[in-house]
Amino acid sequence: MSSKNRNPRIARLLQGAVVPVLALGFLGASAVPALGAAATIATYSVVGVPRVIGLPGATSAEGVAAGAGPTFYATDLFNGDIFRGDIRSGAVEKFIDAPDGSQAAGLKADVRHGLLFVAGSFSGQAYVYNLRTGALLATYQLAPDGDLINDVAVTAEGAWLTDSAEAKLFFIPVDGHGRLGAARTLMVTGPAADTSGTVNLNGIVAAPDGRTLIVAHTPTGRLYRVNPATGASDEIQGIDVPNVDGLVLDGHRLWAVRAADNLIVRFQLNSSLTQGVQTKVISSPAFGFPTTAALFGDRLAAVNAHFESGIPSTSPTYEVVVVNS
Repeated sequence: MSSKNRNPRIARLLQGAVVPVLALGFLGASAVPALGAAATIATYSVVGVPRVIGLPGATSAEGVAAGAGPTFYATDLFNGDIFRGDIRSGAVEKFIDAPDGSQAAGLKADVRHGLLFVAGSFSGQAYVYNLRTGALLATYQLAPDGDLINDVAVTAEGAWLTDSAEAKLFFIPVDGHGRLGAARTLMVTGPAADTSGTVNLNGIVAAPDGRTLIVAHTPTGRLYRVNPATGASDEIQGIDVPNVDGLVLDGHRLWAVRAADNLIVRFQLNSSLTQGVQTKVISSPAFGFPTTAALFGDRLAAVNAHFESGIPSTSPTYEVVVVNS
């Protein structure tokens, strides 16, 4: 754990009872991944020689996001630092040296407004950076210190973030001039409000019109639609995703990262986003507990968190792995 993170409550979480349970929740998965009811129509795409891009100096990893063109951003989970790289050339650099005490889980780039939204993990915070300069524009204390603010989805009006401890989503508004507003809380009801696990609501994506959110629920292995106006949720039928973490949505195609299984599963959703059919399972020998992914045309970039070595991870290296989508 970096010297940046000296908060005693976070230290207790990482060294005490909560994180070992979190690790067991992921690492207790069967050695043979369960592919769900639609497995018979799945095809495997095993990428033997993917592009593997190292994150120089990273001490942990969790989030990856697409920027403009081939640009990607990736997080150093327990340092809060942000890397910027190019999936074509493989060039990568530390883009943001985050303030002391920061952490960084999922992130999304709002290219339209020139903003980078970062979920602050166990800090209970969210950070917004200037996408061009890396300057810190705002810090939001969304939840108590120690709650896990996990992932981000960007819409035309702002950014949604998941709280993995409580049945809540948070929204940070952005106006047409890129100005940030006060954050608000949305209480989630229905099946997605289950908080019986340690890490509950996890990955999140938004439909292009912003009227439907899709959230991943790690303990249930299910995906849920959430109404962003009311918080009401319902299960997307036909989808079984054990150990689910990050999500990627492109039209009616949805990818779910099954972290502990070293798989990314692709689904085709119906027009109302109420049902999905599994169409592809992506595997790679370069995967090392991938947690989130980002789409670049016909390629996916997944970040290796290496939680197979523990949480915090003890891996000497962290990578972004680029595979066929």
